[in-house]
Amino acid sequence: MGMPMAVVLVAVLIASFSSPARSDGSDHRYKEGEPVPLYANKVGPFHNPSETYRYFDLPFCIPAHLKEKKEALGEVLNGDRLVSAPYKLDFMKDKESEVICKKTLSKEEVARFRSAVIKDYYFQMYYDDLPIWGFIGKVDKEGKDPSEYKYFLYKHIHFDIFYNKDRVIEINVRTDPNALVDLTEDKETHVEFMYTVKWKETKTPFEKRMDKYSQSSSLPHHLEIHWFSIINSCVTVLLLTGFLATILMRVLKNDFVKYAHDEESAEDAEETGWKYIHGDVFRYPRFKSLFSAALGSGTQLFTLTVFIFILALVGVFYPYNRGALFTALVVIYALTSGIAGYTATSFYCQLEGTNWVRNLLLTGCLFCGPLFLTFCFLNTVAIAYTATAALPFGTIVVIVLIWTLVTSPLLVLGGIAGKNSKAEFQAPCRTTKYPREIPSLPWYRGTIPQMAMAGFLPFSAIYIELYYIFASVWGHRIYTIYSILFIVFIILVIVTAFITVALTYFQLAAEDHEWWWRSFLCGGSTGLFIYAYCLYYYYARSDMSGFMQTSFFFGYMACICYGFFLMLGTVGFRAALLFVRHIYRSIKCE
Repeated sequence: MGMPMAVVLVAVLIASFSSPARSDGSDHRYKEGEPVPLYANKVGPFHNPSETYRYFDLPFCIPAHLKEKKEALGEVLNGDRLVSAPYKLDFMKDKESEVICKKTLSKEEVARFRSAVIKDYYFQMYYDDLPIWGFIGKVDKEGKDPSEYKYFLYKHIHFDIFYNKDRVIEINVRTDPNALVDLTEDKETHVEFMYTVKWKETKTPFEKRMDKYSQSSSLPHHLEIHWFSIINSCVTVLLLTGFLATILMRVLKNDFVKYAHDEESAEDAEETGWKYIHGDVFRYPRFKSLFSAALGSGTQLFTLTVFIFILALVGVFYPYNRGALFTALVVIYALTSGIAGYTATSFYCQLEGTNWVRNLLLTGCLFCGPLFLTFCFLNTVAIAYTATAALPFGTIVVIVLIWTLVTSPLLVLGGIAGKNSKAEFQAPCRTTKYPREIPSLPWYRGTIPQMAMAGFLPFSAIYIELYYIFASVWGHRIYTIYSILFIVFIILVIVTAFITVALTYFQLAAEDHEWWWRSFLCGGSTGLFIYAYCLYYYYARSDMSGFMQTSFFFGYMACICYGFFLMLGTVGFRAALLFVRHIYRSIKCE
């Protein structure tokens, strides 16, 4: 019963994310005088992108027939709450200073508007699926002292709309700087809200109407910086890979010659180096259930990232189809959980683990658990703030259903397949009965200094691009150059793999055979550097403030960096495992 239901649910979700928010099911073609749908979405402080409120939380004129628009899962996750706006922008009908309503604002309403103006509130609307923004008021700082500042509300909005035949191509919003309402004092104030509409013809085709939104991030000077960051990263990678390959090839070649010579001359020489710990290198790590679960989760997140890149490069995430990214993340994460189950359980069984059910439970909770706890806390904060980031009960039910009907069954099926795969761990050398003692090593050979060394290089290859990603996720920039991001991601994976292999070799050469966990931690340490960058970005590069925005930023970034830690840790371990198997296959192990 569960699986057909799951299939139906996934089909519905994919349908909802492949078609973005359509306005009343129309095909975007209108006759003269026909109403074109205009939805008010949200208001909020310009510098706090997560802290948004419903449009009518501020005492604007409420239309007679207020209706809410049904939204796809991704839009709800994005904090969109669309309701019909009070303005009537009929197709090709000009209007001059049309009055929406006359209203007397009470002292409390004046105070609410003033508070919004002080915090630099903006509003967002959608007209025929085109996004529009404007500020709701301004602060006049004529007086030097803040007590002399004056606060004004814009009461007259100008809409300039461009059309091509029977379609809307572009809309711009201006607020009239002369039509102002003084909000400086707490007193009843009479307001007359008005709007003006001007229609103009344009030759721009309908297919290109979204281009102006994507151009901001691909302006020549931005592209130069992006390419500079790529070239910088590529040079880093080439130098690093060339340097490592040369060292490792020469060192290993010398090692192979030396070990072959040692065997021929069968002297009782002092045994040193990586060859002499061959009986311990493939000794299974401690906490193998946790290790396998981390590997399973990391593999799933890596697959998820690759799928998201494929969708991005195909062009699914065009600007302002923002809900699509969230829907894709939820759906693809649910569908790839089988990969996590299979990878974790098959690896756990290869390590001769017995309690595979507990391992499967651990795999299911390793990433979802912290994410769920973070979500519960942040959703409670959003509810306390009555912000639109608080998910409605229905959406939470949908996510729980996806988890119980799709994610969990696929995880279990993957686990069963992994258990029955009967794969054996390929170790070129037999493991001795008792572990060798690890010699005492200098401090910089410890786990934490090694993690710092391993994380710094991959981070330096991506950090220029990080600023642009942060500015689009936690700001109002639009990120559209996914091809560059994909190249940066590939570079990140390559550098992580190489640096982990190099550090693993140096660790084995120092006769420290506990490389399993170390390679995972070294690979994943870039995630910790990204989180450190979050602190720098928050305090030095952004104007975010307030408890809600701060908790959202650090809470969700912690989950994303933890995801990076698991994903890159898996990359690091897999690379190290390939390398270790390769070098021990090349020598004769007794």
